[in-house]
Amino acid sequence: MSDARTPAQIEADIVRRREQLAVTLDEIGIRVHPKTIVGDAKARVASTVDQTAGRAFVAVNRTVSDVKARFTTEDGAPRLERVVPVALVAVALVGLLAVSVRKRKG
Repeated sequence: MSDARTPAQIEADIVRRREQLAVTLDEIGIRVHPKTIVGDAKARVASTVDQTAGRAFVAVNRTVSDVKARFTTEDGAPRLERVVPVALVAVALVGLLAVSVRKRKG
C-alpha cells in the first residue's frame, strides 16, 4: 500500500489550503483594523462602566436600606425618637444657612 497522492489530490489540497489561508488573512485584517480595535476598546470601557455602575447601585441601595432600617420599624412606621432629632437639626441648618445668605446680601 502506497501513501502516494495523485497530482489531482495534491492540487486539491493546495486549493483548499489557499482558501483557508485567505479566510485566516481576512480575519487577521479585520482584527487589526483600527475601527475594530477602537470598537473593542469602547466595548471594554462600556463593560467596565456598566460593572462599576452596577456596584455603585448595589452600594447605594444597601446604604439606603440601612438608613431606612434605622428610621423605621419593621412594619414601616417611622421611629419618632430618631426622626424628630434629625429633622430638628436639618431645620436648624437650613435656618443658619438662610441667615448667613441674608447677611451676605445685606
